[in-house]
Amino acid sequence: MSQTKGVKLDDTTQQRLVALARIRDRSPHWLMCKAIETFLEREEKYEREKREDMERWERYQLTGEAIPHAKATAWLEKLAQGKVMSCPK
Repeated sequence: MSQTKGVKLDDTTQQRLVALARIRDRSPHWLMCKAIETFLEREEKYEREKREDMERWERYQLTGEAIPHAKATAWLEKLAQGKVMSCPK
């Protein structure tokens, strides 16, 4: 179900939105919806990655387990050469 939400834009932003909508042959409404969707996807991804990082950090603090630097470096060098390999354990 869709709901209408109001957004107050200053004159300059409104003019830019209308101009871009004209160039893209889209409505200002479509551009705003797309912008919000893109923003949400980016920020949700950031929050997921931040949560995963915190889980990894907590696991490290509990276990002390980590990948040795030499192993990680060798893996990254192979990736840079185009050799796809799973992450070392």
